[in-house]
Amino acid sequence: MNAEVPKSTLSPAAPFIAAEAHVDAAAVQPLPNSRKIYVPGSRPDIQVPMREITQADTPTGMGGEKNPPIFVYDCSGPYSDPAAKIDIRQGLRV
Repeated sequence: MNAEVPKSTLSPAAPFIAAEAHVDAAAVQPLPNSRKIYVPGSRPDIQVPMREITQADTPTGMGGEKNPPIFVYDCSGPYSDPAAKIDIRQGLRV
């Protein structure tokens, strides 16, 4: 069975050109109040991506109480790593 794409869903005015493909700048911008870090995994060659999120101080009657950062697993892949060079034509490289 051959499934054909209906012509009405194709956009001849804006064809996909691989040589011009790029990642939108907003996709690789740093996330506010956080930074990507890596923690050692169960083996020396495994680095687990985490995000360290800073918290604002809690207001008190005598100033502010410091809050520690929160650490969460970061599943964003290389897009949120400022050291990563993203080229979607090359794919993921180790």
